[in-house]
Amino acid sequence: MERLLVLEDGSVYRGTAFGSDNFKIGELVFNTSMTGYQEILTDNSYCGQIVMMTYPLFGNYGINRDDNESMVPCVFGFVIRDYCEHPSNFRCLETLDEYLKNKNIPGIYGVDTRAITKKIRTAGTLKATLANVDADIDAVVAGLKAADFMHNQVELVSTNRIFPIPNRGKKVVLMDFGAKLGIVRELSKRGCDLIIVPYNTSADEIMKFHPDGVMLSNGPGDPEDVQVAIETIRELIPQTVVFGICLGHQLISLACGAKTYKLKFGHRGANHPVVNLATGQVEITSQNHGFAVDIDSLKDTRLEMTHQALNDKSCEGVRHKDYPCFSVQYHPEASAGPEDSRYLFDQFIELMEKETNKNAEEK
Repeated sequence: MERLLVLEDGSVYRGTAFGSDNFKIGELVFNTSMTGYQEILTDNSYCGQIVMMTYPLFGNYGINRDDNESMVPCVFGFVIRDYCEHPSNFRCLETLDEYLKNKNIPGIYGVDTRAITKKIRTAGTLKATLANVDADIDAVVAGLKAADFMHNQVELVSTNRIFPIPNRGKKVVLMDFGAKLGIVRELSKRGCDLIIVPYNTSADEIMKFHPDGVMLSNGPGDPEDVQVAIETIRELIPQTVVFGICLGHQLISLACGAKTYKLKFGHRGANHPVVNLATGQVEITSQNHGFAVDIDSLKDTRLEMTHQALNDKSCEGVRHKDYPCFSVQYHPEASAGPEDSRYLFDQFIELMEKETNKNAEEK
């Protein structure tokens, strides 16, 4: 069955339908990863977005039980060039088409993803939707132009209750802005005793758990839409060790007085080179974000840049000059992607150990 991809500039791309017919208006973005489509589909940072893959073939290894980054995916659509109907992998439990149908996510394949990617790189991300071939295109385009980007994604994807993931190591409160399960796995592997809290949990409530540290997760949307968390983070930084990833990085920067801005087409893929400014070492990183921290705005704060993107020279990491607080824009947990940056979780553990020892000596 044929299906259409319609963009707000009036462009229409005809392809083949797969997945569900739950059409929604979303921000069309592209991801350059060659594998990892299950992790991408289940990454809550894509809430409100239609994801298009630049690599041509997907679906060839199906869907398995282990590689989810959330249990309820919230991507608004999936766009690919070629679809493999008959996957071959020992872990495969269902096809990509079956998964999308079960999760009520619409998809389209057989469109010129290269041409669409070039359009996005020139014009920036665009609002888009999938539609049936008999749709009134003029009405669909008018609806796209009238629609606004979402501003409540974090509220939609964050947990609404506090719950523990017990262990015997350092006690870490994970503020859930749409956290990938890869972050939970990395902290759990290091023995962290986790307490997961909603995005709008107050600093006072968090500190009642007497945490050794606070992890600020990834998440979707514009960081300035999460004002309640910015104030909470501002209160937490002088009180405990804080480590932020992706949206967490942006929120730390805003809490410390820096500014953020929307990138033209974002960074989404598993092959982004980032240089560690302290060591000069280059890390190949997994990234998924549409906003970045303004480097010039760091001059008026107590933050300093620690990592920088080599592709566009944007800020990829900061640390606080006075408090044990640091963050990165990319994903050290990868999932899917390279593992060059997983040492950052070890640095988080070491920083908590250092603060624990310092507090013990002061007593």
